[in-house]
Amino acid sequence: MERRLAAIVCADVAGYSRMMGADEAGTHATFKAHRAAIHPIILNHGGRIVKSTGDGFLLEYASVVCAIESAVAMQKLMAERNAQLPADRAMQFRLGIHMSDVIVDEGEVFGDGVNIAVRLEAASPAGGVAVSAKALAEAGKHLDVSFTDAGSVRFKNIEETIKVWTWQPGSSGAPKGAAPAPMQGRTAIVGVLPFTDLSGGADEYFADGLTEDLIHALSLQSFFRVLSRGSTFAFRRSRLGARLIAREIDATYLIQGSVRRAGARLRVTCELIAPESGEQLWAGRYDRGVGDLFAMQDEITTDLCAALAPEIYRAEAATMPARAAAADLTAWDRFLRGLSHYYRPTKQDYERSIALFREAIALDPRLSIAHAYLGTILAQGIQFGWITSTRELWAEIRRLAESSVRLDPRSSFAYSILSYAEAMDGKHDAAMALARKAVELNPYDMGARGVLGICHLVIGEHREAVELFSTVLQHGSNDPRYQWAALNAFSHYLLGHYDASLSWSREALYTNPHHLQVLGVRAAALAQLGRNEEARQATEALLANQPDLSVERHLRNFRWKRPEDITHYRDGLIKAGLPATRLTLVKMDGKRAADAC
Repeated sequence: MERRLAAIVCADVAGYSRMMGADEAGTHATFKAHRAAIHPIILNHGGRIVKSTGDGFLLEYASVVCAIESAVAMQKLMAERNAQLPADRAMQFRLGIHMSDVIVDEGEVFGDGVNIAVRLEAASPAGGVAVSAKALAEAGKHLDVSFTDAGSVRFKNIEETIKVWTWQPGSSGAPKGAAPAPMQGRTAIVGVLPFTDLSGGADEYFADGLTEDLIHALSLQSFFRVLSRGSTFAFRRSRLGARLIAREIDATYLIQGSVRRAGARLRVTCELIAPESGEQLWAGRYDRGVGDLFAMQDEITTDLCAALAPEIYRAEAATMPARAAAADLTAWDRFLRGLSHYYRPTKQDYERSIALFREAIALDPRLSIAHAYLGTILAQGIQFGWITSTRELWAEIRRLAESSVRLDPRSSFAYSILSYAEAMDGKHDAAMALARKAVELNPYDMGARGVLGICHLVIGEHREAVELFSTVLQHGSNDPRYQWAALNAFSHYLLGHYDASLSWSREALYTNPHHLQVLGVRAAALAQLGRNEEARQATEALLANQPDLSVERHLRNFRWKRPEDITHYRDGLIKAGLPATRLTLVKMDGKRAADAC
């Protein structure tokens, strides 16, 4: 037994009994997940857990400054975590802090100081901190947050009156001289559960390897966080349901699957689920011959990553918190709302998406992914004919891409959009280097491989472009950020494969019947095939969308490296009946002047 000076922190969950009555197992799992999340904060401030209870814990710190700073950091983290949850699942701690001599016996602490910390916890606001005047005075000027005077309180079984000071998230500013913290958003957390071996244990090594590879592949994405192997493999033989496992590890989405061998064939199944609702968001099945298992494992991992990542993007866009009023939306909420419109490819939704991405950037200029998406959608708007192409607009797309790379230099998506901007500006070597960097950052990103294909297209290496576009499509990439069908239509046209170009044009126009560039290459391909009446009708459809379009105006944004490719496409457009140039009269200072389009 010893006596020493210590700062004591008492923590308890507000409304714990009510929550347990409503959902006992779920509440316990949520509490464990929160406690695991704040544990590093306790250790980083030199604290130790003296005792854990069902709904709280008792902490000891050698420094009262560290105790208060730790408590504030814990509550800030809890506020962020609760912001991601429905109101009925939000869990708020109350924290009480006091400093005094305590008795330490067999690792536990005793004395009036402990009792006062317990009473202060009851006086704390939910989600906040209550500190005794004695502890706060000792911490003094070393703190960067301010406390509110809550008056003097006489607690049960405590002889002296205790003056109490309180703090809650949002009630005090950031440390003096510090930059404001980045806007926090609802970042999806993905847990990949160990794939189940249904072959009696013979293929468990393959199932484990596949799970580990998928964790690694998904972790290279910058849109969501992926839990480590250690977080999920603990549930290999757990009988807990998906909902409780998700609460234990604090996962927004779970991925689970199985491996089954039948003779010389191996079948892998996988599903993405939203554990809170139990909804299956995506499911896939892969059958492969048993040959080179490592090569097969890599192939299936790539296919799974290509399929799962866009589905998580879609799911996040669909769960944009509708309960929040527009004025209360954070930058991340606005980005997700913009993303939800982006997945509805109409001109009106595109315009709304652009406005919301701009709002997100205005609220938080450091939100890298919003810069990348805004650059992408502006470029697509030009391709679709929905936005007028100008030098200023392309300069903005480049600035957005550069900002995204600077803000998140590990994002293959950011490098991909910058590569695309360089390619469209005719800077072919720079574009190729950036595309290769994107693939290096994330070999599983099919979008990055496709952008590398675009680089091959613009420098005239069309067979290499077709090969890369085919690889992307074979892996099941259906991400609307990329127009693989349209790009294939151009590559095949420039190779002289006009029937293939028409097939890809038809595919692209299924999803967007007004795609300006696809309407153009379809008309050119029909003309090259001698299908003159169909070519004329295709040109009429093109001009119905862009009445003032001419060949020269259409080609002014094409920065293909080989002049013969431009000549080849121009020839098809002229044969299809698109005017070579068009004169429009523009009113200037009361006079009429001819302006060649």
